[in-house]
Amino acid sequence: MKPTETPQDRSVRLLRVGEQVRHALSDILARGDVHDETLAKHLVTVTEVRMSPDLRHATAFVKPLLGKDEAVVLKALRTNTAYLQSEVARRVNTKYAAKLKFLADESFDEGSNIDKLLRDPKVARDLAAGED
Repeated sequence: MKPTETPQDRSVRLLRVGEQVRHALSDILARGDVHDETLAKHLVTVTEVRMSPDLRHATAFVKPLLGKDEAVVLKALRTNTAYLQSEVARRVNTKYAAKLKFLADESFDEGSNIDKLLRDPKVARDLAAGED
């Protein structure tokens, strides 16, 4: 780390590089550059990429359209990791090529679960009582 680099600069850099990796992965998957039957049949959204502090590891959170065949899509992504890493390294200019790791994005499920809980009649009654 450079002596003049503050922790804020470092975190901004991690976010910026993570976003560049996300864009590169999204572009590769949208164009159908990966020659994989499973990935060709599914639209995959890369919702977020988190970089390790040394920028050598990238965790990509993905979600297939409508959440269908999530396990199959993750397996296909993991099978094609070497190709995806080389393509991302070519498109994102960093000192080291980041090792990619793919995980299912659970945030959509959490959001719909919270929404379902808030719509529960008991919770709605308690919320209405709190407004009085």
